[in-house]
Amino acid sequence: MMVKDINKEVFDESTLLKLEIFGDCFREWFPVFIHNPFIKKISIYDFFAGSGKDPVGNHGSPLVLLRESMGNDRSYCSKIKKPIEFIFNESLKRKSRTLDDNVRHYLSTCENDKGCNQCVYATSVENEEFKDCFYDSRVQGNLRNEEIGKFILLDQYGFKEIDNQIFLDLVNSPKTDFIFFISSSFINRFKEEPNTKIHIDTEKINFDASLPNECHRVIANYFRNMIPQGKEYYLHHFSIKKGGNYYGLIFGSNHSLGMEKFLKVCWEKDELSGESNFNIDNDFEEDSLFYNSEKSNKKQKIKKKIQNKILNQEIRDNISGMKYTLKNGCLPRLFTEVIKELEDKNTIKRFGDLNFASTSIHKIKEYEIKIC
Repeated sequence: MMVKDINKEVFDESTLLKLEIFGDCFREWFPVFIHNPFIKKISIYDFFAGSGKDPVGNHGSPLVLLRESMGNDRSYCSKIKKPIEFIFNESLKRKSRTLDDNVRHYLSTCENDKGCNQCVYATSVENEEFKDCFYDSRVQGNLRNEEIGKFILLDQYGFKEIDNQIFLDLVNSPKTDFIFFISSSFINRFKEEPNTKIHIDTEKINFDASLPNECHRVIANYFRNMIPQGKEYYLHHFSIKKGGNYYGLIFGSNHSLGMEKFLKVCWEKDELSGESNFNIDNDFEEDSLFYNSEKSNKKQKIKKKIQNKILNQEIRDNISGMKYTLKNGCLPRLFTEVIKELEDKNTIKRFGDLNFASTSIHKIKEYEIKIC
């Protein structure tokens, strides 16, 4: 199959947004793993790396990752005390050679500008088919290693490379956060085609023809339903509209902090739903009379769900409540808002180490919630 070469054209607005989310997410992720004393090494993989730049010099994902890894005024790379490697793979030989040149030029320019003798990061540019690279014994060894922090970027073109097995391999990899891109509209449009069914079990996907704008939500739920039962795992998505088509990102992490970091990025991009570059829930538009981002349809819907679960005693403590909020695509402070509202009405009472902390929930003291 001939793969479209997006690097031959100037990146459009939707591509730039996608790259911005990649960069913002990595910026949130990287310092956490740098400072984690249990992580002995960090490996960053970009399996569909492209050539590194578009024709006017906009950075593609490899250079975005390298740029963010430096930190402000080299605040990260000047203090590195553990091995950090970047592996960029591009299957097209011509693009791989260009990528290698662009990475070398970027690093040499950085070294000259900052007066460094040599970059402290190890970088390699590979030229393999995706699955050959992904299933390389060294990559697989890293994926299974709990002392290696992994950030994995899979900016595939289309939807055929990230199949069920690849997804489960990522989900079951410890200390691993990943983002992949997928063309949701194409799956919707060609769901009955045999070539689609080879890669995606479309019998398990129910698209609503009246809601084409929600097709990426549907795809995200397809992958969410593949997470092994009983496994604590976090998955979120971001829909990107381009013309009449819908694409999107899917993020996965086995740690609540990873999810917090990604949701922070998403809600900065979309203050109404935290999941799209368009008005996916038909909220009042900005500058209109009734616009209120704090009372968006998404937030009100999730707040109602949280409230009902508390009143039905399905949520009995703050930690499980905030994890539930995360899994519904909202930041934990939304749970705290519900708690404050119910407490003000004397509907609930809290017992234990009382607090209203709503970030880094893995560090927060637990309290119990009881109905008055």
